[in-house]
Amino acid sequence: MKTTLLSLFLTLLAFTWASAQSPHVTADGKNMKVTYGQPSKKGRVLFGKAGSGSLEPYGKVWRIGADSATVITFKKDGTFGGKPVKAGTYTLFATPNEKEWTVILNSQLGQWGAYSYDKFKDKDVLKVTVPNKTYPSSEEKLTFTVKDTSLDFQWDKAGFSVPAKF
Repeated sequence: MKTTLLSLFLTLLAFTWASAQSPHVTADGKNMKVTYGQPSKKGRVLFGKAGSGSLEPYGKVWRIGADSATVITFKKDGTFGGKPVKAGTYTLFATPNEKEWTVILNSQLGQWGAYSYDKFKDKDVLKVTVPNKTYPSSEEKLTFTVKDTSLDFQWDKAGFSVPAKF
C-alpha cells in the first residue's frame, strides 16, 4: 500500500513539474502549423547585444521558443519569405538582430533547442531576412499567429512577419 501511494505521489509530482514547464502550443492555419514551447517574459529583457544580459543575444541562432526546437509544417507547396518551400515539416530557427531577423527552416527534426544547430546547419532548407516589427502593446507570452498570407511572431513588443503564399 505504501509503495502504491508513493508511486501515485511521484507520478502526480512529475505531472505537476511537467505542466509547470513552458507549455507547447500550436498555432494552426489553413496552410501552415507551428508547434512551439511558449515561455513568458517574466520581466526579463528579451533581445539585446551580447553581454547585455538579454535572454537572447543579437546575432545568435535561437530555437524561437522554449524546450524542444519549434516545428513548422507547410500543408502544401508555397513560398515563405518569397522563397519556394515544399510541403512538409521543418525545424524553425531565427537569429534576432537590431534591425532584422533571419528566419531559418531546417530539415533536421527532433532537435532540442538550438544547441546542435551548428551540427545540422547544412540541412538548412531556406533562410529569409525580414525587418523587425514593433508592436504597440506588449505580449507576455511568446506568440505565433498563422495567417493565410503570413507567419507573425511577437514577444513583448518585438517581433516579425514572414510573408507566405500558397
